[in-house]
Amino acid sequence: MPSRKAPTARQRRLGTELRRIRERTSLSLTEAAAMLGTDRTTISNVESGRFGVSAERVRAWAGHYGCPDDVYVDALADMATERISGWWEDYRGHLTSDAPDLAELEHHAVAIRSVQIMYMPGLLQTEDYARAVFGESVPPPSPARQRRQLSHRLRRRDVLDRDDLASCTFLIHEAALRMTYGGATVARSQLDYLMRQSERENVTVRAIPFAAGGFPYASSSAHYLYGVVPQLDTVQTDTSTGSGFLDSETSLENWRVALDRTEEKSLDPVSSRDFIRQIAQQV
Repeated sequence: MPSRKAPTARQRRLGTELRRIRERTSLSLTEAAAMLGTDRTTISNVESGRFGVSAERVRAWAGHYGCPDDVYVDALADMATERISGWWEDYRGHLTSDAPDLAELEHHAVAIRSVQIMYMPGLLQTEDYARAVFGESVPPPSPARQRRQLSHRLRRRDVLDRDDLASCTFLIHEAALRMTYGGATVARSQLDYLMRQSERENVTVRAIPFAAGGFPYASSSAHYLYGVVPQLDTVQTDTSTGSGFLDSETSLENWRVALDRTEEKSLDPVSSRDFIRQIAQQV
């Protein structure tokens, strides 16, 4: 079986979930290999995403491991049958790996919840605003790289047009609403665009005013991507040192609680539109 050179986020996640199922039974690789009639190297490669695995084998392994959650196993089997090479793969090797990984995860998410502290959510950015944000990078990107970053950012917005995307909730701090990336004209245009997007049936925008005070993880922006089952949720976090993905049970639960508490501090959607409109008039 040929090894994958660069497993995608979904391929790695399938392997991770199979490892988690095995580890819940306290089986070592050697013990699991003896039970499944294979070798430990094959199991290790599947669990790392380097080897593909069939839906039949996913079900067989989960059954041998005694996993009782049929809905969860069905979701993993569906992941094993995916053969889609999405548009984001065109950017792999040209941008950091988290860029195509994020687009892939967004494509498969059934709902999205996001909190942004210092800039607009990527899915709601205008072209001029995104260009200004990328232009603030240190060191600055080359013209060719910036074109790829911008193209990738704008293509990600298409996910909002998916019929099967249940909802997208964006919690945006007042700091992000008042930042004038690209100057006053670009900032006003961005705020106008944000208000128009908030009228979409599947989009909810809620502002977090300075007056709301503190809230959990206030120094981090986050993008919570809901899977078809809770075990397949993923959180993407942005900090000053970079971007990362979290999918452990504890991390997911902590972020769900944090987002719930942050949402409680946010204005309701109607009040948020009025709040954003007032800021746009002041820019």
